[in-house]
Amino acid sequence: MSSVANQFPQFRVEDHAVPLETSTGIVKPEWIDHNGHMNVAFYLMAFDEAVGEVFDLVGLTRERRRANNCATFVGDFHIHYARELLEGDPIRITHQVVDCDPKRIQLCQAMYHAEQNYLAARSELMSLHIDMSVRRVAPMASEIYARFNALRDAHRTLPAPPNMARTISIKRS
Repeated sequence: MSSVANQFPQFRVEDHAVPLETSTGIVKPEWIDHNGHMNVAFYLMAFDEAVGEVFDLVGLTRERRRANNCATFVGDFHIHYARELLEGDPIRITHQVVDCDPKRIQLCQAMYHAEQNYLAARSELMSLHIDMSVRRVAPMASEIYARFNALRDAHRTLPAPPNMARTISIKRS
């Protein structure tokens, strides 16, 4: 068993057959724009920071990335805004691993008002595993991939996220 697996003995796939939940925080005053609600840039930041929590869960921690000279880069990121969040609103974010291969992880996320439970936004992203010595996409460690793969398999029992593979268009009648 690898040292990373030893650090994460608590990871059990059967505990994750529901979307992962992370990032319970509040909308900060500095996140508010001239319209009096959370600015688009901070939805992206909140979603991105929450992805780090998922990566930590599977063992793809900052320390591991530094020690193994690897990183993750976002290859694509889409956000759909559903309802505004205001200063001080509590938020929570859920994550569904939609697909993965040794080099990529496709996630769909949902951001909710943590008390009123309404959907504020959804995102879909493609994260790329990078070998920093050549700054190119490269396979992740097999035990990390196995955890993402197990999450993907567990999450396949969930309904497909409504924002998955969404395109932008103006519908004409």
